[in-house]
Amino acid sequence: MNQTQTLILGAPQILPVIPRDTILRDHALIIRDGVIQAIEPTETARARYPDAEYRDHPGHALIPGLVNAHTHSGMSLLRGIGSDHTLMDWLKRYIWPAEGKLLSPEFVRAGTRLSVAEMLRGGTTCFSDMYLFVEDAARVVDETGIRASLGLTVFDFPTPWASTADEYFQRGADVVTAWGRHERIAFNVAPHAPYTVGDASLERVADRARELDAPIHMHVHETASEVADAVRDHGERPLARLARLGMLDQPFIAVHMTQVDESDLDQLRDRPVSVAHCPESNLKLASGFCPVARLQEAGITVGLGTDGTASNNDLDMIGEMRTAALLAKAVSGDAAALPAASALEMATLGSARALGLADRIGSLEPGKQADVVAVDLQALELQPAHDPNAQIVYAATRDAVRDVYVAGRPLLRDRELLTLNVQDLRAEADDWRIRVLETQQPTA
Repeated sequence: MNQTQTLILGAPQILPVIPRDTILRDHALIIRDGVIQAIEPTETARARYPDAEYRDHPGHALIPGLVNAHTHSGMSLLRGIGSDHTLMDWLKRYIWPAEGKLLSPEFVRAGTRLSVAEMLRGGTTCFSDMYLFVEDAARVVDETGIRASLGLTVFDFPTPWASTADEYFQRGADVVTAWGRHERIAFNVAPHAPYTVGDASLERVADRARELDAPIHMHVHETASEVADAVRDHGERPLARLARLGMLDQPFIAVHMTQVDESDLDQLRDRPVSVAHCPESNLKLASGFCPVARLQEAGITVGLGTDGTASNNDLDMIGEMRTAALLAKAVSGDAAALPAASALEMATLGSARALGLADRIGSLEPGKQADVVAVDLQALELQPAHDPNAQIVYAATRDAVRDVYVAGRPLLRDRELLTLNVQDLRAEADDWRIRVLETQQPTA
């Protein structure tokens, strides 16, 4: 499609997310220059724009592109490594040793390509990343057409990307200089976790985030042991420490938050803090349960993420919606908690709000980017399709995603990737499988 040409996407049902729980029947999106211009009945749209390119999606629902609020895209090459271990055991004995031997620009490019392919085939059009060699992830985002908020990662110990705190901040600044004007790349400042980043670096993180007008993105209260260790060693919970350092007075994405008490809710209320909920990773690592219903009742924005494939082990946001909705009901003891339409909103607009991108993506509205996913509801397993929200969240799988558009550009058509070669990806993944396997002699 010529970028200045008008494109019309029609479908029997459109779920725009805004207004909440709205279902538009036999409507179409009118798109120009990658932006939604209007949403009108299909017949009206076709009559008004007779020369426009028209793409029909019979039997489908059009939804906003899913927004993965937290992942580690380069880690897809470590999928399945060290499974069935607790978080710190998994990190110290399996993940960090493998990364120490293999982490490189080549590793990150290959892993991010594989992740982008998986995300596009599952309807994800934007992801928030936290990893290293960020410049190489940016190259993949540029090449593949997806959208991303890339984390400028900070540790207080050496990695193959940087050796000192100063170097982490300089590497991040270099990435922003190189990619800061890219139309599909935003940034967040990503200190890894309270137990890997000290106060001095966290204060620098807060300053850098203000300079960039970007959110802070950090693992927080992921496990009970993290919180207990902080109280034992420092006399305060990690969230209280972050509040004391002033980090919660600016846009902040708290990832996981499985350990939440009333004092934590008090720290979160009336502050620009969002939570990135990663239910399947939390379940697999036995990290705990994020109290989504309590957070939402307190007025806190909750987005949805998959975490990385090394701990999930997939990037399936449709599956994540189902798990999140079911888990919210079980944790709260309320079957009405996180209904299907709200789960879809969490995976789209909720995540976009957390990333500071809700003015551009997250819902199908005039003036927003045309990040659109066509979900096929014709499968026998989805019949009868009374409620498209319920079918997508509770019954569909990611295989129902047929077409994906980012800024009006098709990146997946009838489940075929248009900017990535599947055979090349398989060959590349197999090469890395052998190389990763050679690192897997777990440390004691």
